[in-house]
Amino acid sequence: MINENLKQLNEEIIAGCREAGRDDDAVTLVAVSKLFGTEKIEEAYAAGQRHFGENYAQEFRDKYALLNGKEIIWHYIGTLQTNKVKYVAGNADYIHSVDSVKILAEISKRSAAKRCVQNIFFEFKSSFEETKSGSGAQEVFTMAEAAANLPGVRAVGLMTMAPFVEDEKVIRDAFRRTRLLKEELNRAGYTSVTELSMGMTGDFKIAIEEGSTYLRIGTAIFGERS
Repeated sequence: MINENLKQLNEEIIAGCREAGRDDDAVTLVAVSKLFGTEKIEEAYAAGQRHFGENYAQEFRDKYALLNGKEIIWHYIGTLQTNKVKYVAGNADYIHSVDSVKILAEISKRSAAKRCVQNIFFEFKSSFEETKSGSGAQEVFTMAEAAANLPGVRAVGLMTMAPFVEDEKVIRDAFRRTRLLKEELNRAGYTSVTELSMGMTGDFKIAIEEGSTYLRIGTAIFGERS
């Protein structure tokens, strides 16, 4: 099942890229494996999937240890508390959910101690849904300035979640705001911020049209979580 799901999804992503006038390989698929066992990850890995996303720090720590021999590129995409950074920094290849200078400083401290550079995305709150985490545009600029002066971190992009609504215009506006903020950061000299982590199972086609470079998709690959 996972093999077939990945095949179909990758075909849809390539079709979406072509419709948007983008290269076939412009977008990377991150398979969100939270709450699924390592056997599901291994099944997807056997089908050629290499990028995997996890949402919970201790679950990530355990899976990272169990699957350490594999050439997996790990993305930590869940909310991160200061006391859980130690499980993630220096182990995940990318952290998508940096939403405060406090978290950024802790990642810097942990990564620098491990003598590595942690790739990070700033989480931008691109919609007006109260339940969404993330930072406003001004806070993102503050974090970008801090990251430029901290060891052990490299700001590579912005991450956002669109609101869970039917209205495609509202979803598109959220993704567009994120892309425009990235362009503002680039004009301000933060040129390492090139990636856009946006788009999930329900809205990835719109995300591709708006410039996403990383899609975070779980259900369409692994099925519904129990």
